[in-house]
Amino acid sequence: MIVPFEHVLILAGILFALGLVCVLVWRMNLIMLLIGIEVMLNAAMLAFVGGAARWGMADGQVFSLVIMALTSAEVSLALAMVVYLHRRKSTVDADEFSELKG
Repeated sequence: MIVPFEHVLILAGILFALGLVCVLVWRMNLIMLLIGIEVMLNAAMLAFVGGAARWGMADGQVFSLVIMALTSAEVSLALAMVVYLHRRKSTVDADEFSELKG
């Protein structure tokens, strides 16, 4: 069964919008902020893979692999930062970390 390209783009748009809403609504909570960013990156990967399948080229699939590598590095660094900041201040509220501003 082949999924139409328009349906893939609609699903990717819905996922991106949900991730953006998560980032905008829960921007005080660092963990929810990171989850929202991950959902937006997954929506972009879905659009790239759908485009690669539509046009029969592997460029979108290769780029999605690059995004996967980027997100795995981002998750590991962000989780380490959240654990460190939680141990230091006993909260994950982003407003409590104002001394991190440059």
